[in-house]
Amino acid sequence: MLSVWFRVIRIRFLLASVIAVSVGLALNWWQNSSIDLLDALLTFAGVMALHASVDLLNDFWDFKRGIDTKTKRTKMSGGTGVLPEGLLKPSSVYRAGIMFLFIGSLIGAYFVITDGILIAIILGFAILSIYFYSTKIVDSGLGEFFVAVKGSMIVIGTFFIQSGQINVESILGGIIVGSLSALVLFIASFPDHDADKSKGRKTLVITAGKEKASKLFWIFPLISYSVIILGISSSLFPLSSLISFLGMPLMIKSGLGLQKNYNNVENLVPFMSSTLLFSRITGALFVLSLLIGI
Repeated sequence: MLSVWFRVIRIRFLLASVIAVSVGLALNWWQNSSIDLLDALLTFAGVMALHASVDLLNDFWDFKRGIDTKTKRTKMSGGTGVLPEGLLKPSSVYRAGIMFLFIGSLIGAYFVITDGILIAIILGFAILSIYFYSTKIVDSGLGEFFVAVKGSMIVIGTFFIQSGQINVESILGGIIVGSLSALVLFIASFPDHDADKSKGRKTLVITAGKEKASKLFWIFPLISYSVIILGISSSLFPLSSLISFLGMPLMIKSGLGLQKNYNNVENLVPFMSSTLLFSRITGALFVLSLLIGI
């Protein structure tokens, strides 16, 4: 049963939030050579709980709307399959999603008390967007934007909790992480195009059409790489941040693969996986670059 819960929570996708928090911590370490360990652990716990919440509620609403029963599930898209297979009750998944939302909010409330109004604003955005993500937000075509903003806010919030300030570096770091996370969601929505469209969902891929959308792939890594170059050239990031570009071959492979296979789910899966790997490797390398660039 535990393995089923790990499956519906999508454990391996939680790494995106781990990287986002790590970027915030690494930025603070690079600038201030300090980390409050308790605050760092609580930040990880709160962010992970909120991330688990959005994934659980997403599975619940996609099942209730009949989307997951119409998609062709892959290891990268189409939901977890837990509810269509009857492995858990929808009500149990919904309650778990609300429970994780409550846990994340409770930890966030602690930081509101200790760090003030800015954390309250970030927490309020998180609670509302998580609860309405699978209905209002995705239906309005703002899924990628939400994920990008979410990633940015995690970095900014983590840095603020550690340092008591927001600076240009934390904002730029947030944009890097947010763009990388949005890229993964973007390519994962290609196989779900028909099912999403039939149920009234409006993703960026549906809005642009598959062929045109496949060319939009390059925008996300271009934003991340441009911000890294801007940060280095402005001495906001260390020169060692250039190691973040080591994932570029994976990005090129993924983008070209998408343009050739956007209509073929089976052929697209390896390039969805390489996009996920590119996102994680680039984020991890950026964290490493801040640690070795002291």
